[in-house]
Amino acid sequence: MDLLLNEQQRMLQSTIQDLLRRDFTKETLVAIDAGSVDVAQGWPALASTGLLGSLVPEEHGGVGGSFGDAGVLFEELGRGPVPGAHFSSGVFAALVLQECGSEEQQAAHLPAIASGDEVFAVAVTEPEYGWERSDVQLVAERTSNGYTLSGVKLHIPDAVQATHLLVAARTGGEAVGLFIVPADAPGVACRTLSGLSTGLGEVLLDGVAVGEDALLGGASDAWDAFERAMLKATAVLSAYQVGGLESVFQMCLEYSRTRRQFQQPIGRFQRVQDHIIDIVNHLDAARWTTYEALWKLDTGRPAESGVHMAAALASEGYYLACNAAHDVHAGVGIVREYGLTLHTRMSRTLYHHLGSPRYHRRRLAGALGL
Repeated sequence: MDLLLNEQQRMLQSTIQDLLRRDFTKETLVAIDAGSVDVAQGWPALASTGLLGSLVPEEHGGVGGSFGDAGVLFEELGRGPVPGAHFSSGVFAALVLQECGSEEQQAAHLPAIASGDEVFAVAVTEPEYGWERSDVQLVAERTSNGYTLSGVKLHIPDAVQATHLLVAARTGGEAVGLFIVPADAPGVACRTLSGLSTGLGEVLLDGVAVGEDALLGGASDAWDAFERAMLKATAVLSAYQVGGLESVFQMCLEYSRTRRQFQQPIGRFQRVQDHIIDIVNHLDAARWTTYEALWKLDTGRPAESGVHMAAALASEGYYLACNAAHDVHAGVGIVREYGLTLHTRMSRTLYHHLGSPRYHRRRLAGALGL
């Protein structure tokens, strides 16, 4: 396994770095976080780089890149951290459509996802939050010409920005199907949740009527295929969290060198060094397990245990690194304009997304036969 970036990946990395310097400066990200700038304002710039089609096949208008390439792209986005539906739509929904959708559904939506013309959000979780089959309780009622969906989906990333939703619903017994639902369909209402999270929403479905062609792949039970897509998406999400970890580390390193107390930089104090070393340990553990998982996906090797290990380390590491960073920075760390709280909020938002560290450790144990 070669963990060095190849020439193409260095070019991709440079492209996203240029994008961040031009369109997603710290001041812009703080303004988005404060609500004075709409996150959708940066969508055309993101789409112009081609990153929304990084995992979409070329025959459907995408780049047809590798998971390693996507990891490089999303690590750079995580450094911002750049919010928005780039992951929800360009990675998660795109992979779900490829695993679960029919050829017609893929041809209809993947090109639009790659171009940014359609924005998808994947609506799986409900008030009883979880990522297991049993956690999906919303029922799709059969009608003469399709289905009716009624219920609540909660903590859905980028729901308000979406033009389309992929809604998980029970189609009978233990079977769980996935439905393409236009976000402006009658009976659909989305709102942004308040609190410490970034970009999470609530989706209300009140008697939403969809046709037979809305069911992904025409399959009444698509959960196994959905989990395959979710596993792949989880590895890319871990790369985004690695980018956040790297940014937090760099902020702490710089601050420890420039902030002086008792006539010396605070980086000379043992306790400050301890906090930064903890962050480095979280960063290295998350980075190398993540890129190993991406490499396994690209080379067709069994990747389940690797992805779950990376996800547990990246989610927990990002969360704990932000805690340690606030210990290093003290009061200035909570000033929104400084930028550390962007990562604090994002680390909390992503902690449970696609499964908490506890979920991934349990899945890791199962994959290892423990």
